[in-house]
Amino acid sequence: MNATESIEYIHSISWCFCKPGLDRISTLCDMLGNPEKELKFIHVAGTNGKGSFCAMLDSILRSAGYKTGLFTSPYIKSFNERICFDGMPISDNDLAEVTSFVRPFADSMLEKPTEFELITAIGFEYFRRKGCDVVILETGMGGRLDSTNIIESPLLSVITGIALDHTAFLGDTVEKIAYEKAGIIKKGCPALFGGNDDIALGVISDYAREIGSELFVTSRSEIKNIRASLSGTSFDFRDKKNLFIKLLGLYQPLNAANVLSAVEILGGMGMDIPDAAIRKGLEQTVWHARFEVISSEPLVIYDGAHNPEGIAAAVKSIKAYFGESKVYVLSGVMKDKDYNCIARDLATVASRAFTVTPDNPRALDASEYADVLSAHGIPSQAFTSLGEALRTAIAAAKRDSVPLLCLGSLYMYSELIRELEKI
Repeated sequence: MNATESIEYIHSISWCFCKPGLDRISTLCDMLGNPEKELKFIHVAGTNGKGSFCAMLDSILRSAGYKTGLFTSPYIKSFNERICFDGMPISDNDLAEVTSFVRPFADSMLEKPTEFELITAIGFEYFRRKGCDVVILETGMGGRLDSTNIIESPLLSVITGIALDHTAFLGDTVEKIAYEKAGIIKKGCPALFGGNDDIALGVISDYAREIGSELFVTSRSEIKNIRASLSGTSFDFRDKKNLFIKLLGLYQPLNAANVLSAVEILGGMGMDIPDAAIRKGLEQTVWHARFEVISSEPLVIYDGAHNPEGIAAAVKSIKAYFGESKVYVLSGVMKDKDYNCIARDLATVASRAFTVTPDNPRALDASEYADVLSAHGIPSQAFTSLGEALRTAIAAAKRDSVPLLCLGSLYMYSELIRELEKI
């Protein structure tokens, strides 16, 4: 197989019929010789902030001289981004070679692996071949039954935060979701919680105590002197002053504080991570589609906010950067999200909206979303294509000298960038 054939094979795997569980990934990894047992992991779960956390930690560890693997989802522009070594996506040749190696084992299984399980196994095998010092491993959707949770003794388990999302799969309360995420914590291995929900903290604390894991909690009150502009953000955390990240969004210092807490824990375990590597790694971190400026004339920003917690964070950032000035919004949501809550928050910052129907069977129709936003006081117009919506929104933003915020799933980002390049 070549790379294109490999990706087509991976995407051809049906996932919706499968019952949750670790049996399939365990069987597949056993057939491969358990590559995951030859690797060291930092395992990361959470409702929001996982990707930014992983990107910053990966950058810091690479700056400190470690050979890192990075496993994330979803991808932004190309599938290869999901599996990175030393900051670079897996090459087409390596993807084809590893997939060709894994495929016969997967095809021989009576109960076939899901798509995500297959990608997880490919990632494990690739990281083993590259001889990674440490792999930063992001869960898919949950935690306890996520295929990444086959690993036995991570260096550190991290839960970035808990909010109501994917409730059909993970549970309809904070307690239930926190329990599912806490499932990545392992006996005798330290864990870190970076959220601010006391109910979630209680569930996670109980879980960690019951299985014998030391739990650390990021102290958000120790984040000081946040100075944010569209050029980047500087802040202090504990004894570290004037830290700088290019990543925008007021939530990024919180993500960075979680990373710094993780670095301190890892340092206490013997990993050599100098202060210079921390500062360099934070400053050099690049992570697309998180309050990213994608055009300066007119000003267009993309943020992957797609659930109420993400939208609330994006709204907070909009207010910080633009004050009382209102913005235009281009957005699409899933019908299983609390879109009335999303509309209420957007109404505090948006004076006009352009809605689209995301390319997903769970998508809320653009016309229905426009009606919801209009009912909350945001004049809205629905579009049948993302390209048409973007052209109309950019023309209006340029004419009225108003910033345009594009908010939605990370899956929409690459299509929007392609359409932007046509304008």
